[in-house]
Amino acid sequence: MSDAATPDASSPDASSPAASSPAASSSAASSSDASSSDASSPGAASRAASSPGAASRAAASLGAASRAAASPAAASPDAPHGAKRPLLVALGTTAVVTALSYLAPEAHANALVAAAFLGATWLFALRDGDDAVRDRGLALGGLLESSELSWRRLLRDARRSAPYVLALAALVFPPFVLAYRAYWHVSSFSFELPQDYVDRIAGQLLVVALPEEAFFRGYLQSELERAWQHRRWRVFGVELGVGWLAASLMFALGHLLTVPVAARLAVFFPALLFGWLRAKTGGIGAALVFHALCNLLSSALAIGYAQP
Repeated sequence: MSDAATPDASSPDASSPAASSPAASSSAASSSDASSSDASSPGAASRAASSPGAASRAAASLGAASRAAASPAAASPDAPHGAKRPLLVALGTTAVVTALSYLAPEAHANALVAAAFLGATWLFALRDGDDAVRDRGLALGGLLESSELSWRRLLRDARRSAPYVLALAALVFPPFVLAYRAYWHVSSFSFELPQDYVDRIAGQLLVVALPEEAFFRGYLQSELERAWQHRRWRVFGVELGVGWLAASLMFALGHLLTVPVAARLAVFFPALLFGWLRAKTGGIGAALVFHALCNLLSSALAIGYAQP
C-alpha cells in the first residue's frame, strides 16, 4: 500500500427465522424422509387410511418440508456464513501484503504488494466468468472481460463516471488542503513538477489504486454487501450497508499494519468515498481514478510544503 495515500501523509434477511435455521431445515428434511419411507413400505397406505391422526401428521410433515425447500431464506446462507469467506480472504491477503511490505526489497515492495492484491482478486473474483466480473464492478468498461473490447462502451462508462469524480474532488480537496496546512502548521507552498511525473501518475493508477480498488471495492465490498443485507442506509442517493463500512475498515487496518502509525487509520474516510463511488457508478473505475488523485494530491502537498 502506498505511503502517499495519507498526508503523513450481500444474503437477504430470512423472512422466517425458523425456515433459515439449520435445525429447522434438518427437522423438515428428516420428517420428509420419514414420510417417504413410510409411504414406500408395505401396508403404509392402509395404516395411514386407518389412522386419521397419522395421515394428518404425515401431511403436515410433507407441507413443512415443502415450505422449507421453497423458502429463499433456507436456500441461501445466513449473513455470518456468507461473509465468512470474504473476510478470511481479506485477512489472509492483508497478512501477505503486510509481510511483503516488511520483507521485500524496497525497490520491489510496491510491485509485489500490487501483485498480491491483483492475484487475490483474480483467484477469488475474476475467474468466475464475465457475469461475476460485471456483478463485482470489475469490468472497467470491458477491459477485464473475456469478450471483445468495445471502445464505445469504454468511453460511455468513462463519461458516466467522470462527473462524480470531478464533483467529489471539488468538494473534498479544498477542505483537505486547509486541514493539511492547519495540522502540519505550514503556510509557504513551493512546488515544481517532478521530472518523473508521468511515472508517478502511472504508478498511482496502476500499481496503487487499481490493485487496491479491485480487491477492496471490487471483491471485498461486493461480497460483504451481498452477505450483509439486513442493515441498509441511503447515503446521498446510494443504498449502502455494513459491507461498505467493513471493507473500508479492512482497508484502513491494512494501511496501519504496513506503517504502524495511528494517522494511517485516517484512510478509512477516503475509503468510504471510494466505496460510495463504486456503488454509485456500478464499477471501480471512478473509485480508482479518485483514489489515485487523492494520493497524488497528498504527495504534491508533502513535496510543496517541505521545500523552503
